[in-house]
Amino acid sequence: MDDKTSLLTQLRIDRGNEVEDDSAKRWLLWGGSIVLVIALGAGLWWFVFRPSGVPVRVAVVQASSNTSPAAAGSLLDASGYVVARQFATVASKTTGRVMEVLIEEGQRVEKDEIIARLDDSNTRAALSQANAQLAQAAANLEAAKVALDDARPIFERSKQQFEKNVISADALDKAKASFNAAQSDYAVRERAVAVARSTLAMAQRSQDDMTVRAPFAGVVTVKAAQAGEMVSPVSAGGGFTRTGIGTIVDMDSLEVEVDVSESFINRVRPRQPATIKLNAYPDWEIPAEVIAVVPTADRSKATVKVRVGFKERDARVLPEMGARVSFLADPSTASSDAAPASKAYLVSSDAIETSGDTGTVFVLKGNTVERRVVRLGARTGEGQVVLSGLSEGERLAVGDRSLLSDGVKVQVQE
Repeated sequence: MDDKTSLLTQLRIDRGNEVEDDSAKRWLLWGGSIVLVIALGAGLWWFVFRPSGVPVRVAVVQASSNTSPAAAGSLLDASGYVVARQFATVASKTTGRVMEVLIEEGQRVEKDEIIARLDDSNTRAALSQANAQLAQAAANLEAAKVALDDARPIFERSKQQFEKNVISADALDKAKASFNAAQSDYAVRERAVAVARSTLAMAQRSQDDMTVRAPFAGVVTVKAAQAGEMVSPVSAGGGFTRTGIGTIVDMDSLEVEVDVSESFINRVRPRQPATIKLNAYPDWEIPAEVIAVVPTADRSKATVKVRVGFKERDARVLPEMGARVSFLADPSTASSDAAPASKAYLVSSDAIETSGDTGTVFVLKGNTVERRVVRLGARTGEGQVVLSGLSEGERLAVGDRSLLSDGVKVQVQE
């Protein structure tokens, strides 16, 4: 009996727990509804009062500390490399085995200084043979001269005797033939001596070619050959044959070559002042001057090559160093072109889209912008100098220029 009562008690439904669960569900439902209403209200408020326009930052136009439009500063910056106008990989004029190399990297050599010697055993033998041939030809010429000197009086005497009818015409003809033969032999021997002298000169030149000399004064940057190796001026560099002895650079011919965009090449001219900063010495400004603007453009890069020369020579400047060139305004030229009363302004470079000597800016007018073209001056470390088109205190929009146009709405971001 007690067991049945216990089982019935376990099967009984507790109505009190159901009431508590319903109350919790109602509170959850009310809370979710309130959160949903708040979210909808916030979304509606954002939709109605949301900010509109292209997001931009502000750059304020300031008066430049330079009082002239041609104030000192960089009109244009370009990167390039230090190159040598005079350098050469010195090679022998003939194929031969290197017997001695007299240079090392970093060594300075003078013009015509011996830098290497090749095996000259064959050329020395050829030179001795040419000397012997010249001596033999000279001896033959001397013998021919003696024969000619002997034949000339005999012929002269025969002519006189023939005129006096002492000898016959046949005897005169024989004397004349002997004289002519001696004269012709002497001329041939003279030519033989000339040929022997030319052969000797060629043999001497071949002997001299076994000695390799520096074509100009400079510094050795590469030592390409060693004693015992074969060198040849016609070798393709394969196998064990070298094409040169070493590379010599004339350090006095160092300059910088930079590529300038076609859009800015009108800012560069010959003899324009400039400064060079080497990547290895970024705090060292080297006075420089434009040597030449190469009169051709690279269509693949849309650039023009400009040569810039150093005004000061220094041992720290080495070939193939990276360099940055700043092309400066010429004070003498600028002062003659600029009006004394003009005033320059300084703005952030990010606010200007440059195109040659002019640029485009967007001036803030309330919540819109106005597109304006300005004339540019020098570029300094503080920013871009503007010569005309702006006033002090005007606010410029800085942002994505592809989204900006005349009259477009903007949203200023702090």
